[in-house]
Amino acid sequence: MIHRRRFLTLACASTPALFVWGRETPDESENPRAIHLKIAGDFGTASETDILAVLHSATHELWKHCPNTRFTVRGFHIFHNPETPITLFDHTADDRIAIGLNSKDTFWSQYAYQYSHEFLHALAGHSNDWRKTDIRGKKPNHWLEESLCETASLFTLRAMAKSWLTNPPYPNWKDYSQHLHHYATERIETTRKAYPNNDFPTWFLAEEPSLRQNSTQREKNNRIALLLLPLFEKQPAGWESLTFANLGPPQPDASLAQHFTRWIANTPANLQPFVRQIQNLFPSP
Repeated sequence: MIHRRRFLTLACASTPALFVWGRETPDESENPRAIHLKIAGDFGTASETDILAVLHSATHELWKHCPNTRFTVRGFHIFHNPETPITLFDHTADDRIAIGLNSKDTFWSQYAYQYSHEFLHALAGHSNDWRKTDIRGKKPNHWLEESLCETASLFTLRAMAKSWLTNPPYPNWKDYSQHLHHYATERIETTRKAYPNNDFPTWFLAEEPSLRQNSTQREKNNRIALLLLPLFEKQPAGWESLTFANLGPPQPDASLAQHFTRWIANTPANLQPFVRQIQNLFPSP
């Protein structure tokens, strides 16, 4: 579904109140916690207002767990990309993080799923002191970020399903919470059926070389996501640790152990135990 790193060049909260729709006011644009979403392109029958409502909700489920994180850019440019969802390396001419989605019409669960994946890429590569991140070039451990992004999609859908039961974007969307839950459950069950063998360590050691060559093998990413999901649902504050995952100089030949060593070293002390919990899920050769 998502082929990362076929990048294009585009020239173009703690509380819900921090999400800004439409044109920013000077005060809002200067708020480092404000998330400004700008929609562009043909999304079919879906209205811009409704798309923003879904993306606002999805953003909140991750952003509220990252209280110390900031985006220093102007906002996000959400465009329709018919080929694949994508987060661009380069920011737009008006200083926005560019995220492309291939959802159309009113498939809200798919919008939330795709956008949450891409928003986590933005957290990992474009937040805080993003100029010091290693997001270009050869990244043999990038499969881990891809798997974490798939985890974010499942996490967000399940969280939105609960939120919309009591606080949907519109009162008449309350019943849609069951569709959000069903979409996540269907994804989870499809992956479980594809991998009935629960011997993850043996499977991972056999598959890691392949993942290091091609980070976007979605069935494999999803199997890893199922391993990660309970950890994040139990400790959602761990999402903020992703903002430190790519800090530092490039590591074109780093082992997984070396990747974690750098990640932990760049992470604040209070979040280091969580990153170690992620590390402990993966067996060493």
